Amino acid sequence: MTGHHDCIDLASRGLGGSVVAASDESFGIKERLIDPSEPTFVPGTYDLRGEVVDGWETRRHAGLAGDWAVIRLGVPGRVRAVDVDTRFFTGNHPTGYRLDGAVLAPSDDPLVPGIRWFPLVELTSLKPDSRNIIGVSETRRITHIRLRLESDGGVARLRAFGEAVPDPRLWAGVTMEVSGAENGGRVVWSSDTFYSDARALIAPDRPRNMGDGWETRRRRDIGPDTHDAVTIALAVPCDLQRIEVDTSCYVFNASREVSVLGSRDRPDGGSAWWSVPFDVPVLARTALSADTRRVFVVDSQENSGVTALRVQAHPDGGLARFRALGRPTAAGFAELQSRWDAAL
Repeated sequence: MTGHHDCIDLASRGLGGSVVAASDESFGIKERLIDPSEPTFVPGTYDLRGEVVDGWETRRHAGLAGDWAVIRLGVPGRVRAVDVDTRFFTGNHPTGYRLDGAVLAPSDDPLVPGIRWFPLVELTSLKPDSRNIIGVSETRRITHIRLRLESDGGVARLRAFGEAVPDPRLWAGVTMEVSGAENGGRVVWSSDTFYSDARALIAPDRPRNMGDGWETRRRRDIGPDTHDAVTIALAVPCDLQRIEVDTSCYVFNASREVSVLGSRDRPDGGSAWWSVPFDVPVLARTALSADTRRVFVVDSQENSGVTALRVQAHPDGGLARFRALGRPTAAGFAELQSRWDAAL
């Protein structure tokens, strides 16, 4: 779930992304491109394909057309930046790349002739053994991207950082996970990310292990009111109905207690989320159990029009997932529709 500022990686396999095709994968399989983990490398390790690489690597001498890979985004949305990561590829990295986007229906075949691909990144050189991050100005909602290498070579990871643009028709009259990354929720601040990134809290899947969640360092200044916290901006203003706090896989280091405050405001202009009042008491300070998933019903009238949540972990420790479910307000649904229309 790593991202560019408060964006999410729309292409990540953790969000349902898939590398649907590639021109070649002789030395490194194409699926590595969107693995959520950071790339690694152990020198001198070989298999039948050659030295083992953690990424997508093609054979030598691709020809004038170069090599390519097509990725279906796990979450369609607006791409704001991309990272063509060549870490651990030194003498075998590509010389450059282009990136294209497309808007396709789920049943469309992205490989058939006639697909309307449009440029996201023009020809750009690549540095070896490094992250290569560049901004994207295209405003359309993207469903597929195509990575075109200028030459043969290896790429460790491809990240498409952006924001989800959900279809408003799927939200009409139903309760949605308004905090979820795949629906447009964002972690915009956290007090501590010593052991892991707080953005894992709003991932759509179930936690897999103790590293798949938010864990802070051990506080030594414990007092009556000391705690760690994370701020989650909801997809749109909504009437909250339920929240879920999950400590799965945290057996000896789960947070002892949790409390949740809501806000009906958003930052103005260039101000930050810390300037927004969190004065809606969503969940009073409540004891948690280790390695346990808890669901709490909240009053939608008392929690109407909430735009963001502050999840407070007392005094420190680990939370695996946090989910907030509710229905968009009339203003929230209008905002969702406006965001959709602007991305067409």
